Amino acid sequence: MSQYRIFNHDDAIAYVRQAAQLDSAVVLQGEEIGDGNLNQVFKVWQPGQAKGFIVKQALPYIRCIGESWPLTRDRARIEAEILLYHGQHCPEYTVAVLHHDAELSTILLEDLSDLQVWRQALLNGQHVAGVSEKLGVYLAQVHVHSSDFQLDYHAQRTAQLRFANPELMAISEAVYFVDPFCDHERNNVAPEIRLEAEQLWADQALKTRVARLKHDFRCKGQALLHGDLHTGSVMVGAGKLKVIDAEFGGYGPMGFDLGVIIAHLLLNFCAQPASRQQPQRIKDVQALWRSYKIQFFQQASQGADSSLAEPEVIGAFLRQVWQDALGYAGCEMIRRTIGVAHVADIDTIADPIQKAASQRQALALGRTLIMNADQLNDAQLEHTALNIALKESFKP
Repeated sequence: MSQYRIFNHDDAIAYVRQAAQLDSAVVLQGEEIGDGNLNQVFKVWQPGQAKGFIVKQALPYIRCIGESWPLTRDRARIEAEILLYHGQHCPEYTVAVLHHDAELSTILLEDLSDLQVWRQALLNGQHVAGVSEKLGVYLAQVHVHSSDFQLDYHAQRTAQLRFANPELMAISEAVYFVDPFCDHERNNVAPEIRLEAEQLWADQALKTRVARLKHDFRCKGQALLHGDLHTGSVMVGAGKLKVIDAEFGGYGPMGFDLGVIIAHLLLNFCAQPASRQQPQRIKDVQALWRSYKIQFFQQASQGADSSLAEPEVIGAFLRQVWQDALGYAGCEMIRRTIGVAHVADIDTIADPIQKAASQRQALALGRTLIMNADQLNDAQLEHTALNIALKESFKP
């Protein structure tokens, strides 16, 4: 069946039939369900059955922009291999890869239609208990088992080469650490916060800190990252969690994955002034970090290298991971407010005054995280976020 072509729903059905080895007599139907920026996504199922299969296909360009921004289709192979590796070490919380066709740039995935996107749950004001704790376990498991806490030198260097993802990680570098900190043509800056954006662009102390984070992102290959772990990449339900969409993954600093998800919880915090759910977002961040620390310590202390398994070594390492996470969280908050891609949490606010206040709050909190990452623990983060929320809410 191979020979690359851009799928329609009939192609997706044919691919499922072949990959899942279904009899030709089995009736299948399909539809496109994707709403992402990069890829096509189809659901294929048998009539009368609620669950079926998910087909994800990489296009030779960025879907939301078009053919003017070409992009490697090899990202489908990289994503499939990352999900398989993460699934090997944390199968409970990683979407299952059922088949991969490198030539067609397709991945066949388990159908998670019984779950909902975590972002949507948050936008609906729902608190799904235990999500942060489960996500902390997932991250600790996949980080430790792809790091030098579990792999010897040769194995880790081999993995770094195997999972090299230069094209997509270069995009991440640009949209996280370059574009939002200058007046770049790709930025999307609301007129109401143009002044605050220009102040950030002129803030040399901030840009110096961001440059250090950028350097670490490129050079600190600590673990096999998910690479884009926001609340839209997490599917949740009662007692269940599955992580999806790892195409931006590769080796990098552990704090990056943590920072991205922390940022999206804090962006939701900024979007909900005076809401009963707002304090819960800080509790979610704290629960995520505490779960990560416990699981990380447990896994790292069982490593083959006794010197790295020392409690003092692990503790010092985790303190640096937390500082890195805060810095990357700050970059993500800023880029999701004035960069090319925003978040629905804030962009769907109907009241323009409230929306601008939430955007200013996100920028202020993002800058504070970057500049004070070495001074804030998870308890102090709550005090800092609430103070900034209060201050920004009184601005005209």
